[in-house]
Amino acid sequence: MTVLPYSMTYEDIVRRALLEDIGRGGDLTTDAIVSDQDTATASIIARKAGRIAGLEAARLAFRLLDTEVKFEILLADGLDAENGDLLAIIKGPARPILTGERTALNFLGRLSGVATVTRDVVARVAPHRARVVCTRKTTPGLRLLEKYAVRAGGGSNHRFGLDDAVLIKDNHIVAAGGDVGEAIRRVRRHVGHLVKVEVEVDTLEQLEIALKENIDAVLLDNMDIPTLREAVRAVNYKAITEASGGITPDTAADIASTGVDLMSIGWLTHSAPALDVSLDFSFKI
Repeated sequence: MTVLPYSMTYEDIVRRALLEDIGRGGDLTTDAIVSDQDTATASIIARKAGRIAGLEAARLAFRLLDTEVKFEILLADGLDAENGDLLAIIKGPARPILTGERTALNFLGRLSGVATVTRDVVARVAPHRARVVCTRKTTPGLRLLEKYAVRAGGGSNHRFGLDDAVLIKDNHIVAAGGDVGEAIRRVRRHVGHLVKVEVEVDTLEQLEIALKENIDAVLLDNMDIPTLREAVRAVNYKAITEASGGITPDTAADIASTGVDLMSIGWLTHSAPALDVSLDFSFKI
């Protein structure tokens, strides 16, 4: 089961998307054609097979416009839809259904696309121990929802932001005078005992230095397959191993075969194509 975020955590995201569309003058087309007394029924349909995510965000788009809109979910987030499957039925005032249509479908299509590619990558690496995790390479403003979509696809979340874990990257090491060990020691002096510390390394030499320090995880960045295997052997369960750097669905299985614990894949959120979904409208007077 995919656990939904509380609606209050993403309400502002949906509200801003609606305001972006409505602008200052409202929905000029719908407001001119449709009376505020008119009602309608609409169906949301998958036009391509995929993993569904984002129905609650779609529901909220209509509810923010008019609380009288009823939104019945027929195929829940985290489940797979076939081409032509009915995902939800919408009933109520016609104007908010038409006005909210594009915003609702934008969320649903985008998030279902992320969930679908995550599902497919997870399936490719299933024979191996590696878990598929996302990154901070998310659409500005949509991180909470895109990371939820990764979970709906069977993946796991990396840190949500800069404030919930430490990840010492190459530029941080440069700022510490090029000394991996010094960067780690500065972090340990600064953060609390509950904060996890991960360090990015590009070479086996950097890895050897990092393992002498107090770290929880090591990010093995842009290493080829033989080097990754050697790195995993060198770590030998002293820390969590994470492969990162340009991983795609085509390369994921080979990288997972090296024995890494995690694979952080920005592709899940920065390159996932939206799933094709549509709304069929039936007008009632």
